[in-house]
Amino acid sequence: MNRRLFLKASGIALAGSALTPKIFAKMAAAATTRGKKTLVAIFQRGAVDGLNMIVPYGESAYYSARPSIAIPRSDVLDLDGFFGAHPSLQSLMPFWKDRSLAIVHAAGSPDNTRSHFDAQDFMESGTPGVKSTETGFLARAMATKKSDAAVRAVALASAPPRIVAGSQTIVTSDINAFANSQSANLFASTYPEAFEAVKTLRALRGTNDVEYPRTPLATSLKQIAQLIKSDVGLEVAFADVSGWDTHAGEGGAQGQLANNLRNFSEAIAAFAKDLSSRMSDVVLVTMSEFGRTVRENGNRGTDHGHATAMLLLGGNVRGGKVHGRWPGLKDLYEGRDLVMTTDFRDVFGEVLTKHLAVPSLASVFPRYETRPLGVL
Repeated sequence: MNRRLFLKASGIALAGSALTPKIFAKMAAAATTRGKKTLVAIFQRGAVDGLNMIVPYGESAYYSARPSIAIPRSDVLDLDGFFGAHPSLQSLMPFWKDRSLAIVHAAGSPDNTRSHFDAQDFMESGTPGVKSTETGFLARAMATKKSDAAVRAVALASAPPRIVAGSQTIVTSDINAFANSQSANLFASTYPEAFEAVKTLRALRGTNDVEYPRTPLATSLKQIAQLIKSDVGLEVAFADVSGWDTHAGEGGAQGQLANNLRNFSEAIAAFAKDLSSRMSDVVLVTMSEFGRTVRENGNRGTDHGHATAMLLLGGNVRGGKVHGRWPGLKDLYEGRDLVMTTDFRDVFGEVLTKHLAVPSLASVFPRYETRPLGVL
């Protein structure tokens, strides 16, 4: 078994090409870096229905298009008199009220693919429509700055995600469980330096001050919070959550989407409460490969669409506002989808420059000039 396959089988990997124990030794010698700015990106894989997540309840066309799955006006959590949150996002409403939660609606990728694989690849590479890009845009963002951080980036995932490809990002599905995994003894005997550093990483974790839900996303965010509070210099963290491909039985105020949104929002709320004042150094951004059709289908679900909604929480986020230009539901993209008016690169570009102090986006988003959004 070669090193790459062994690391993958052991439940831990590096997203970059330099799969050596050196980065782990660097972790073991972690320096205190309190106050380091961190970006946490959450990918909602499967294409979340942005129209039922952040509901344009002030537009009658929404209800006409969705006779079975629209969120009743009486159930919507009002945001600004026109938009409202799905009732399952109740856990996030305190952050909206204190203006630390912002929303960007009609956001997404300009590419028109409706393939999950291609759309995720284009978004994570940061080059919509280009399949030849080898690196992820967060990897390129980190490459613009030098850092001596012990743990600069981590991805809580079962396999290295595209978004950090080309960087020395630690990838594991469970940091805390790794040292007790079935592969641990074999891993320790083969790479003792690396394994000792993993144990050091476990020892560095901080305590969690709130009780997290027992869901995969909550577990990932719990461990990210531990790393942030351990002052290991974490700059970028990534987690993903699936289950958003609601072709049938999506439901409205109750049902499949409602359950997923409840788990999603409760995990994020626990993370923010856990970090408390440290959230001033963190910006959490949610993303999804595309949205879903405006009209419900014959199976009381929705099909692959175009634009969706993104959430931002923490840091200097200008919250309590739905950002971006709302295109309405009268003139649809290709006659079926919400028109995209905010490129996801504009959202991340603003976070990277204003929060992480990335000096230039020229290599991060090649051949694209980001536009100011005002969300930070």
